[in-house]
Amino acid sequence: MTDILLIQPPIRDFYLTAKRTVPYGLASVAAAMMAQGHTVTILDALATTRKKNLSMPAEMAYLTPYYGRPDRSPFALFHQYRHFGLGFERIGRMARESGARLVGISSLFTAYAAEAVKTAEVVKAWHPDCTVVLGGHHPTALPEQAMASSAVDFVLRGEGEVALPALVSALEANRPLTAVPGIVYRRENGTLHVGSPAVMANPDLYPLPAVHLIDGRFYRRKSGASAVVVASRGCPMACTYCCFGAHGPLPYRRRGLERVLAEIDIAVTRDGARFIDFEDENLSLDRAWFMALLSAMKQRFGHLDLELRAMNGLFPPSLDPDMVQAMAAAGFNTLNLSLGSTSAARLRAFGRPDVRAAFGRALVWARASGLAAVGYVITAAPHQSADESLADLIDLASRRVLAGVSVFYPAPGSLDWKRCDAMGLLPLQTSLMRSSALPLAHGATRDETVTVLRLARILNFMKYLKDRGEPIPAPQPWADPGRLDPGDRIGTGKRLLQWFLHDGRIRGLAGDGVVFEHGAVHRLTRTFLASVSPDAVRGAGMAGTDGA
Repeated sequence: MTDILLIQPPIRDFYLTAKRTVPYGLASVAAAMMAQGHTVTILDALATTRKKNLSMPAEMAYLTPYYGRPDRSPFALFHQYRHFGLGFERIGRMARESGARLVGISSLFTAYAAEAVKTAEVVKAWHPDCTVVLGGHHPTALPEQAMASSAVDFVLRGEGEVALPALVSALEANRPLTAVPGIVYRRENGTLHVGSPAVMANPDLYPLPAVHLIDGRFYRRKSGASAVVVASRGCPMACTYCCFGAHGPLPYRRRGLERVLAEIDIAVTRDGARFIDFEDENLSLDRAWFMALLSAMKQRFGHLDLELRAMNGLFPPSLDPDMVQAMAAAGFNTLNLSLGSTSAARLRAFGRPDVRAAFGRALVWARASGLAAVGYVITAAPHQSADESLADLIDLASRRVLAGVSVFYPAPGSLDWKRCDAMGLLPLQTSLMRSSALPLAHGATRDETVTVLRLARILNFMKYLKDRGEPIPAPQPWADPGRLDPGDRIGTGKRLLQWFLHDGRIRGLAGDGVVFEHGAVHRLTRTFLASVSPDAVRGAGMAGTDGA
């Protein structure tokens, strides 16, 4: 039996990146509840390899021309829509068996809000006497939508470490709920009381996340365990596409160095973590703090060969050569850099400083320190043309960096969400608020966006070959090869690349080895070929080379 059951629901999408789904937030909330004397269990429905093929949802039918045919080549995008994680009925049974008085369900992303609500409904059906609470970014930004299901008793907006203990205390003492930070509930007249988001004024006053409640076996990387650490909350930047920055309800707060090191020490010494991802929005903004962290990690854990990452991306102007060198010494092997765009005008439109020069310097420092590099750019934003995104690829081709291309989606609570709403651009279904759904066709058509995505795959394949010390194959006219070996991904990729370099047509490989042609906007592929010289393409240092 347990007092509190916290659930990470399954998701439905074309892909799942398991190392980005560690339920760190639930572990943080669990620790706050345990500090009050409650027993807590985390049911992580994503901590499993189970997945089930599903038909494409009706609202995504427009994606069929792009994702409808399986492709085994390095230039593939998506194909099969799937349910990732435990089945809903099993979650319901497990909730009933837990005997929990209260079940908290994480609803982080609007695109997966339906799965969170379905989880709430099945929990209520199997365990009707429990109190069901939804928390996370989606109900924080759109509380009315989250409360539309009768299975949801309460929504908690903001940070659950503050809100959930206050709610449980109020329920136990039968006190009025209006004083609970972040509370959303139904009044007797059917209207909603919507509280302001709960905020941790000082994160250091809260207990370290109860990561022992997470099934670490599923999140192992290579031969060791992996861990997520969040050293700060919020972000002081004002990027228009982001819901966590200065325009959002949560201020920027950085945790104390010793508290972060204590958390890392537990992950490394007790749990055997050898891979640590810092999920901060901006890890390196405070130079003195970050340098002290890197120094301490090298001193304490340098003998363990840790692999460190900051996958949310680092702000290039915050870096300097000494910092990048210290990152390499502490265990970073890749610089994940938040670029946004190679266009000054687009950076202004995104509300970002002009980071281009700092980005270029960071690439030089990365090479000097033996680090690989990834540069993230956004495509298909409102008013953003495909030619603009193609210019990003052309610029990145000759730089020592992998091209990380992210399709824009309107994030609830961001300035761009409000702008898209005012322009009538918001998709009608919340399930379409995701990059894989290609949600907008405003500045660029979807045909153009998909072409840009495939060109990015082609470019990164060329960079991969450079990192392996292999020459990019010479262009060859198309000749039907019969059947290629789908198991030889690199060899077939080279063949497809040769044909592309000759005629600009993007081809894929079916499971039976038959080559087929993808739809593409040939104006863009011709511009790519005219602008990107294979000899000038540089790697990213991903194979331990200098990326030349």
